[in-house]
Formats: sequence, C-alpha cells, structure tokens
Amino acid sequence: MDLRAELLKSIWYAFTALDVEKSGKVSKSQLKVLSHNLYTVLCIPHDPVALEEHFRDDDDGPVSSQGYMPYLNKYILDKVEEGAFVKENFDELCWTLTAKKNYKPDRNGNSVVSHQDAFKLWCLFNFLSEDKYPLVMVPDEVEYLLKKICTAMNVELNSCELDEYLSQEPQGQGGLTVWQFLDMVNSGRFLKGIEQEAISMAVEEVYQEVIEDGYLWKKGQLRRNWSERWFMLKPSALSYYMSEERKEKKGSIALDKHCCVEVLPDRDGKRCMFCVKTSSRTYEMSASDTRQRQEWTLAIQTAIRLQAEGKKSLHKDLKQKRREQREQREQRKAAKEEETQRLKQLQEEKERKLQELELLKEAQRQAEILLQEEEQRRRQQHEEMQRTLEIQLQEAEQARASMQAEMVLKEAEAERQRKRILELEAMQERLQEALQQEVKARQDEEAVRYAQARLLAEEEEKLKQLMKLKEEQEEYIIRTQREKQVLKQEMENKEKCLEEAQKQLEEVRVNRQRVDQDVMAAQRKLRQASTNVKHWNVQMNRLMHPIGPGDKRTNVSGGVFAGYQPLLSRRDSSLK
Repeated sequence: MDLRAELLKSIWYAFTALDVEKSGKVSKSQLKVLSHNLYTVLCIPHDPVALEEHFRDDDDGPVSSQGYMPYLNKYILDKVEEGAFVKENFDELCWTLTAKKNYKPDRNGNSVVSHQDAFKLWCLFNFLSEDKYPLVMVPDEVEYLLKKICTAMNVELNSCELDEYLSQEPQGQGGLTVWQFLDMVNSGRFLKGIEQEAISMAVEEVYQEVIEDGYLWKKGQLRRNWSERWFMLKPSALSYYMSEERKEKKGSIALDKHCCVEVLPDRDGKRCMFCVKTSSRTYEMSASDTRQRQEWTLAIQTAIRLQAEGKKSLHKDLKQKRREQREQREQRKAAKEEETQRLKQLQEEKERKLQELELLKEAQRQAEILLQEEEQRRRQQHEEMQRTLEIQLQEAEQARASMQAEMVLKEAEAERQRKRILELEAMQERLQEALQQEVKARQDEEAVRYAQARLLAEEEEKLKQLMKLKEEQEEYIIRTQREKQVLKQEMENKEKCLEEAQKQLEEVRVNRQRVDQDVMAAQRKLRQASTNVKHWNVQMNRLMHPIGPGDKRTNVSGGVFAGYQPLLSRRDSSLK
C-alpha cells in the first residue's frame, strides 16, 4: 500500500463525515475548508487561485466524491512528498472530522479505551483494512490485531468468543467497519478485568510496532554523548528527529543489503544497547528495555531484508501474506465446497439413478404381469376364434350349397344380361353416331354464328364509318352554309361597292361631260383668240412694215407672225 492509498483512506473518512445528509455529496464551502486544512497538514504550498477556480460559486449544487477526486489528485496528492510532513498530524485532522460525527464512546466514562487510544486503533484499522470502499477489516485481521494487543498485555484472546461475536455482528462487504470495531473494543467483552492504562500501553506498543517509529537513545559521533531521538523506520532508511512531532530532522541511516544489526553489552551506564553497521559508519543506540531492543533489532533486520528483496514494510508484507493466505484458504474452501457440492450432486445423481432403476424394475414387473395377462387373454381369444371359425365353416358349407344353386340361376341371369349388354352396346354405338352428328352440327352452328358475328362486326364497323361520314357531311354542310353566308355577305358588300363605283362612274361621266363642255368652250375661246391674234398680227405687220409706194403686199400667213404658227398648233393639241 503506497502513500497515496494511505492518505486516501483517511481523506475518505473526512469526506464522508462532511456528508451530513448521506447523499454522497458535500457542499463546496466545506470542501474548500477541507482542502485548505489538507494543504496545511501536508505542508503543500497553498494555491488559492486553483481552489477558487475549481470550486466556483456558479457551479450547480454540492460536489460528489468522484467530482472532488480530480482536484484532490492534481493539486494535493500529486504534490505530496514522503517525509515532508507528519503523518500523525494528517491522521489527527481526518480523525477529528470523522470522530465528531461517528465515534460515540460511553457518556458515563466507562469506555475501555481513551479518545487518543481510539485514534490509534483507527490508524491501525486503516493500515489493516481492505483496499476497497467502504473500508472494512476482515475477521482474520480483526483477530490478528486483537491478538497483538492481548499479547502486549500478556493476555490470551478467547478466539471462540470472538468468532461467536463476529457471527452475531452484522457485517457489510465481508468485514467490520471501524466504528463496529471500536464499539466491540469499548464493550470490554474481550478485555475484561484489565485496567485502561494497561490497555493504553498495549495499544501504544502495537501502534509503534506497526507504524515502526518510537524513541531511542543514540550516541553522537563527534561529542560521543547520548541523546534521545524519535526514530522512524522505513525499508530504505532509519530516520531520527528531535521529537515525535518530526519538525526537525537530525539525520538518516541509509539501509541496504550491506548493513547489519548487532546486540552490544551494557556500558557507559546504558543498557539494552545495539548498533547498526553500515559500509561507512557504526551507529550505537539504546532501548528502554530488552523487549523494545529485540523489537527494534528484528524490525531493522527485516527492513534490511525487505530492502534487499525490493519490498516496502514488514507489516505491509505480513499483511499481504495474510491476505494471500486468506485468499488461498477461501480458494481451498471454495474448492472444498465445490467438491462437496459435486459429491453431493453425484450422490443425488446416484440416488436418482437408483430410484430410476427401481422404477424400471417395477415397470418391468408390471410389464411381465401385463404380458402374462395379455398372453392368457390372447389364448382365450384364439380358442374363441377357433370355435367361431368352426361354426363359420359349417355355415360356409351350407352357404356353398345354396350358392351353387344360386350360381345356376345367376348364369341364366348372366346370359340374359349379356344379351342385354349387346343390345345396349349397339344402342350406344348409335347414340355415339348421333352424338357425333350433333357435335358436328353444333360445330357448324358455331361456325355460322362466328361468321354471323363477324358480319355483324363488319356491319357495325361500316355503320360507324357511315355515321362518321354523316357527321363529317353535316359538318361540311354547316361549314358550306357558313361559307355561303360569308360569300353572300361578300357579294352584298361587292354589290354595294359596285353601286358606289357606278355612282362614282356616273359622277365621273358627269364630270367628264362638264369637262368636255369646258374644253369645247375653251376651244371656242381659243379659236376666237387665234382669230384675234391673226387679226392683230396683220395689224402689227402693217404697223411695223409700212407699205411703200410700188411694194407688193405680202401674204398674211408669212412675214413677221410666221413664228407664232407652231405655238398655236401646240396649244390646240394640248387643248384636245
């Protein structure tokens, strides 16, 4: 069991003591106080930031043991250094928290052990308890611890009475809790007639033996004087301090396989002396009595041996051996119970098979009796059947004679029946011929019906086509009528247009006549104008060419006005 496991056992008691409602959860404020106290007793630097960060007030509800374990491992247990703190102070803190709630000594002061002795028994219980929660101590370890205490007082433990008590006491998880154990010790049932002081000394002695520390006198190396020191034994070293508070460490003796322990004779006024020899130095020490010297020498020799074997502690090694022995005993017990169960099953199987064999024998006897009865019944049936067969044989002979007479009659009847059969066969042939003819007629009828149906289908198809043509014709007539109406409308429109054109033509004719009249009037005016022009031309010619004496008179059509002739002809053609 390493240091972390030892510390966790004591912390578990402190956590459960703070769980007032037994819900498995503790309020954050209480856990803050507990963590602060753990920092103090374990000599770990305080980390208030991590403490406040982990237990923020905005978290929901109290914290369970599983929720507290990450913080406990990371910020406390991982920082613990063995030898840097006083283990007893740590245990006292956890004991104070849990005893206030769970430890209930006798109020009248009749308790067998004092409060300090109860604390030491609690520490011993934690050391010897099983490594599973809730913590319990198996009956073998309870007996071992009580025997150690009784041996320290030179008293023999009554094992039978202890077994009786353990059988009556309700045990959870296969053992006693620490509070059941303390109640058992305080009951005085196993420590009757022993003074409390003797019990306290025995508990102290066992505590010092198991925890492996105590006071010894040590001789100095330089001044060679004797000083009382508090020694703590570990498999790797024997450390010594100024006092049991272990605040000031004076030195340490490294233990290895080369070290040895020797008993020394009394000298210099010191008794019960012994020495520890290392490869570099010899340490002389003195115990208070011979028994203490023997225990220390044996413990140091065991520590040296365990160091050589790579083990950690004598009592832890013994505890592990006792646990292995218990497991072996339980395995042997389980194997024995399994063997007993198997033998019991085999015995039951054997008895069952014997019962089955008896049942088979009884069934065989019953079958033989039934077989005999069946044989007798079959014999009786055979005799009755034989008598019945004889009677039936006689009746058969009589029936045979009557049957022969009947056979003659039957033969005659059969001859008549044969003739009748021949007639029926001939009739059957005729019926078959008639049936074939009827079948043929039916086939012809079916063919005619099929042809008729085909004609009807064709006729129906033609009727459909005719109806379709009729519908198309009606549609065409309707469309023709519509077109006719449209043409009629167009003709009417054209007639109207023609009438309008005729009217316009009449108007044009009238206009033409009026224009012709205008043209004729213009021609008349033109002819008149032409006549006037000719007259004026003549007059002009006369004016411009006066007639001299003896000149001949020129033609009116020639002369100066001859150039006006083409102009007049062009005007006449345009007027035309």
